[in-house]
Amino acid sequence: MNRCLYLAKKGIGKTYPNPVVGCVIVHEDQIIGEGWHQQAGEAHAEVNAINQVSDQEKLKESTLYVSLEPCSHYGKTPPCSDLIIKHQIPKVVIAVSDQFEQVNGKGIQRLEDAGCQVDINVLKEKAEKINRRFFTFHQKKRPYIVLKWAQTADKFIAPKNQETGKRLKISDTFSHQISHKWRTEEQAILIGKNTALQDEPSLTARKWNGNSPIKLIIDRKLEIPTDLKLFQDKMDSYVFTEKAEQKNHPAHLIAVDFKKSIIPQILNICHSLHIQSILVEGGARTIQGFIHANLWDEARIFTSYQTINSGIKAPNLRASLNKNLNLHLDNLTIYYND
Repeated sequence: MNRCLYLAKKGIGKTYPNPVVGCVIVHEDQIIGEGWHQQAGEAHAEVNAINQVSDQEKLKESTLYVSLEPCSHYGKTPPCSDLIIKHQIPKVVIAVSDQFEQVNGKGIQRLEDAGCQVDINVLKEKAEKINRRFFTFHQKKRPYIVLKWAQTADKFIAPKNQETGKRLKISDTFSHQISHKWRTEEQAILIGKNTALQDEPSLTARKWNGNSPIKLIIDRKLEIPTDLKLFQDKMDSYVFTEKAEQKNHPAHLIAVDFKKSIIPQILNICHSLHIQSILVEGGARTIQGFIHANLWDEARIFTSYQTINSGIKAPNLRASLNKNLNLHLDNLTIYYND
């Protein structure tokens, strides 16, 4: 099962809106096939593992290990539970059941009704963590939220009078590359108007091989110029605004009531758009809004050796430390909102 989970991780950032899944087939204590879900719309992990088995007659004497309950419904691909039954695989070991309402125990029931021995909850907590985006989306009806910022040693994220387009580089090159890796893993990235105007980011994953995220921007009065590089690539962009009636904008404009708390509104909208996870990159006010609303799941904070003595204060987060890593020139602290 550990091998299944290792394989499942290969799909992070590539399978939305599907979960990440790994599968291993064992015959007489030897792995004879393995696979993972590599891309949404393509073959599932179980299919890839079964197809890798050269002598398919051995499947009748094998055990199939999978990190998530096999699907039991027709989507873009046929049900994996039916394929397992077709090949008469006698035993299936599952890490965790699928919380998606069209599956949620139905795959297990179908296997058992066909006479298959099913063991479940093997390395359950590890499996839940790997698919925490998928489970949060279906259980809490909102995207999984990752807060991320870089701060100086004296806890500032920027000078007060930063020149437009010339952002202070707080974290080093290695940390910056890690940030781009994270962008490939989350389905969307969110910033506020001030970050868009001051930093002029592109919000792509250009420093890591993978998918760039959907762009989400909070811009109440539509003050961000449409000719910024933020809107110049082919990635979908959504702007949350009170001026959604404006036409000829390069982004999708979505109306939000700014007289009420906007964070729950944005998350409800993102859920309706089937966005499973969001990397919130700034600025301080935007990140603090998620903290105050207690609508966050992870916080990842780079702290550099630099000091600037004054400036824009970093967000104030009170949470129990989960992980602390010393990187090249920075320190990375990770918190989970359990």
